[in-house]
Amino acid sequence: MPLSATDTDRPKANDRLAASLFAEVLIAEQLSRNLIGKALPRGMQISHFSVLNLLAHVNEERTPAQLAQAFHVTRGAMTNTLSRLEWAGHVHIRPDWDDARRKFVSISPAGRAARDAAIAAFMPLIAEVVRDIGADKVRTALPVLRELRIRLEGEDD
Repeated sequence: MPLSATDTDRPKANDRLAASLFAEVLIAEQLSRNLIGKALPRGMQISHFSVLNLLAHVNEERTPAQLAQAFHVTRGAMTNTLSRLEWAGHVHIRPDWDDARRKFVSISPAGRAARDAAIAAFMPLIAEVVRDIGADKVRTALPVLRELRIRLEGEDD
């Protein structure tokens, strides 16, 4: 059965839709990082905040390998981030008493305070963006963005 003109045009339209979606997501991600990065306390990077935020949320120790996996980065990149956070006094890193090759990371009181200060600095900025766009539009977009994230997380396997 021959393909109709609309059948042959559909893949091209879907390709253009996919390209537009990913272009918007990538640009929004870069602009969001710039907005948040400028608001973070001096010396704090988004990667530092992200680790502190995760540790504050889970409120329990994690290994560097678990953190690297959670952020889809190499162990080396996570080690670098953790070294900087430890130097700043934002995390405690201790050996695993059962396996000396492994370490555990927890957020320190100073790290929790730094995370809270970061949130206080950028939350008004991102809340203003949501207010400007409209809460209903944001609620409508969230399920699609969440599904996109879940789908892309599956690509790492």
